[in-house]
Amino acid sequence: MLIEQQPAYVLHSRPYRETSLLIECLTRDHGRLGVVARGVRSQRGRLQRAQLEPFQQLSLDLHMRGELASLRGAESTATPLRLSGDASLAGLYLNELVVRLTERQDPHPHLFRAYAQTLARLAQDAALAWHLRRFERDLLAALGYAMQLDIEADTGEPLQPDALYAYRAEHGAVRCHPNEPHAVRGSDLLALHEDRMPDAQGLHALRGMMRELIRFHLGGVELRAWRVLRSALTRR
Repeated sequence: MLIEQQPAYVLHSRPYRETSLLIECLTRDHGRLGVVARGVRSQRGRLQRAQLEPFQQLSLDLHMRGELASLRGAESTATPLRLSGDASLAGLYLNELVVRLTERQDPHPHLFRAYAQTLARLAQDAALAWHLRRFERDLLAALGYAMQLDIEADTGEPLQPDALYAYRAEHGAVRCHPNEPHAVRGSDLLALHEDRMPDAQGLHALRGMMRELIRFHLGGVELRAWRVLRSALTRR
């Protein structure tokens, strides 16, 4: 099957055979695809390899056969985003999340839009933690794990802004004691639901909560990006 002019982003790449790359791409219409880019590691292929860096909006021509596609052409369709420092680490975290939580050839158009929007946000301002929480929320929703962030799971009543909640992955928000691990204020859950950035305390609590949810959906596996981010913070 030929796929032409498919909007895409490169998520990850690794050497494949002597002169090629095996690339994981997020495409608009076909979801995550494994793509073989033949010859791009050779001297003659250096220019094309530069086009296949992460965070660039691309248009790909592909030949799909079985599980993997072959790259027939790649064209940049926008000015490459320049992510540096913490923004670059945040972008790599997005990429690992998508690779680890999605299945190949499972289309998620809403996820593609959320990913593109989040990259633009990371490049524009410093509210990195907030942009990551929004993307985590939207990623889970796109995969069928949408969070119920405005009602109590046990009673169906609206969340109380001043109450504390623990968010159970397969249940929802339930009231908890202050010493409960990863307790979150109702006001912070409502802020995430309404797409309003909470205060620093709320962002910290949402970070812990979302990490536990993602770990649950990964079967308890630790993401490499978490270790990298932890190491970067330790060195400061």
